[in-house]
Amino acid sequence: MVTDRDADVRMRTRSFPIILSAPSGAGKTSVASEIFKRFPYIRFAVSLTTRPRRNGEVDGSDYRFVDEREFTRARDAGELAEWATVHGKWYGTPKAEVERALEDGYHVLLDVDVQGGASLMKAYPEAVSIFLLPPSHAAMKARLKGRGTETEESISGRLAEALNELDCVSQYEYVIVNRELDKTVEVFSRIIHAEEHRRARRENLEQWIDVHFPDRHAAKAVGTKAVRASS
Repeated sequence: MVTDRDADVRMRTRSFPIILSAPSGAGKTSVASEIFKRFPYIRFAVSLTTRPRRNGEVDGSDYRFVDEREFTRARDAGELAEWATVHGKWYGTPKAEVERALEDGYHVLLDVDVQGGASLMKAYPEAVSIFLLPPSHAAMKARLKGRGTETEESISGRLAEALNELDCVSQYEYVIVNRELDKTVEVFSRIIHAEEHRRARRENLEQWIDVHFPDRHAAKAVGTKAVRASS
């Protein structure tokens, strides 16, 4: 019989990092925003960056905006899980923020470029890696222009870099083409749910089975005796 106390034994899933990379103009920020609405138990790892803050961005929420001196200090002190230079500016993920969230039982979404993604896959082999693709080169260019924050020269540079980043798609476990936001978010959500149900991520599976199927060991013993008796 399962007692009230036994019923409290829930199947627990090990928290894991989610590495999300995409070329500029793929719609990564919009997708991530929707994922946070659906999954309150996913935390965002706020990266450090030396790039200027854009209109509407909040320091400490979107990024931690620092100067090169502070970034260099954090990097040299071993405080960053990964760091890379992208479009001439430094980006890095604070180790402590990732570790704290995982220890508290939250998944952590890591929004990084392909350089950072490669580093994080080595640092966190249990991570889920997702590469987000725009539907086409034309769509990517239109999205960048639609921001209204980029010069033509900057857009050209980002497009060139984006084409180079496509060579790294094969390093990622999952690839989603972001044609429609709702559908992309749905696919992303299904990936998270599927990963949560991996047997290797179930940290108390045997305990849960013992509680909810208390007769299984007795059944095995009976089965073993029956086999011996018939042999």
